[in-house]
Amino acid sequence: MKIGFAKVGNIACSPLLEFIFDERAERKDIEVRSFGSGSKMDPNSCVSIAEEVVKYKPDLIVLSTPNAALPGPKKAMEIFKETKIPTVTVSDNPAKKAIKTMEEAGIGYIIVEGDVMIGARKEFLDPTEMACFNSDIIKILAVSGAFDVVRIEISKLIETIKKKESPELPKVVVTRSKAVNSASFTNPYAKAKAASAYEMAQRAGELNFQGCFIEKEWEKYVQLVTSGHEIIRAAARLADEAREIEKYSDTLTRKPNDSDGEILRKTKLMEKPSGA
Repeated sequence: MKIGFAKVGNIACSPLLEFIFDERAERKDIEVRSFGSGSKMDPNSCVSIAEEVVKYKPDLIVLSTPNAALPGPKKAMEIFKETKIPTVTVSDNPAKKAIKTMEEAGIGYIIVEGDVMIGARKEFLDPTEMACFNSDIIKILAVSGAFDVVRIEISKLIETIKKKESPELPKVVVTRSKAVNSASFTNPYAKAKAASAYEMAQRAGELNFQGCFIEKEWEKYVQLVTSGHEIIRAAARLADEAREIEKYSDTLTRKPNDSDGEILRKTKLMEKPSGA
């Protein structure tokens, strides 16, 4: 089956979204194509990308975007709605304002609360800071289990579509508890550290939002977004500590994709992964 990934703007889920379904390029049951507008998410850019995805004739569309309630992403979803192709939107906390719109359009959604806004102020943000921020958020989402939730929900859809069955589109908000409960932690301290990292990321997003859209004095908003980014750095270190705790006791759960799409599982490092 064919999966089309439409990426307009950027959230931390976006760069590696298609890779979490085929991390070793071994799957034989799916073909994927990614179409992106870079950082732009104005209506024209979003419509252009949506049209490219539709031309690919996928069996499933996955749209990743910041704030799915904005005019650009909504235009893309309108196009996807008309095609009747099963569509899932992966977005961040502000996308909650678009839940009713997506449900009325028959579009599934996975809203990742910990995938938070960057401190996008010219006096602060440059390409290096942008890359560091995204790498830290990616680590937090990966270790905390948020990526697991996204992967599991979309994998269910893939399997349903492969069987030619009517798909049930996800309606999921990835809260702190939902994320860490999907991460398969065995050590309670590791789980607590990962939960703390996710919670810190959400708080950092609030500061970045205030610094980008509410505070008008540049000295104040630079302080706000700097604080947000420092919180993310600390949260990423906590996430790293959580993963290391599981390594020390040789209880780190690994869930590789098999070539047929089955999600395998192992806990001990020196053992072979097996199916459910």
